[in-house]
Amino acid sequence: MVFYRPHMATNVAVAKNNNESSANVIRRFQKRVQGAGIIQKVRTGRYYSRIKSRNVQKFARLKKLAKKETYEELLKLGKVQERARGRRG
Repeated sequence: MVFYRPHMATNVAVAKNNNESSANVIRRFQKRVQGAGIIQKVRTGRYYSRIKSRNVQKFARLKKLAKKETYEELLKLGKVQERARGRRG
């Protein structure tokens, strides 16, 4: 059986021996796949997200800072209650 990934291919093959059950062949195959690290590689790429450009990161930081400043100003004026910190309220 062959698993293919765009940047890398990994082959895992198991041949059935005489007097060997199908379950045993499957078990050996699973051990080989686990040893090759195929499942771990697939799982790490499962929720891949692109790296944001510096410009996008910069604007996100500026937006967050502006939001924080307006919140602190409203808090000083007493127009907003202070947020509860943590999960317990």
